[in-house]
Amino acid sequence: MTPPLPVTAFGALASGIVARLRVELGERRTLADVLDWLRSQHPPRMIHDIVTQDEYTHDILVQLESPLWLVFDTN
Repeated sequence: MTPPLPVTAFGALASGIVARLRVELGERRTLADVLDWLRSQHPPRMIHDIVTQDEYTHDILVQLESPLWLVFDTN
């Protein structure tokens, strides 16, 4: 079985938010899974930016709620 998607908080962030994201994102395995999750949010969340690290790795930036951001490391 694949381990859950790690959710790591940086900065001052309420533990309830981190716990909720661990539950909501824990079973996401692919970028398609993440995009499905983004679309299912109310209101739907949009990708703000894609940062190319190299030809195989990209970081996906999504604003959760101001000033909080999610960064998905994909490869």
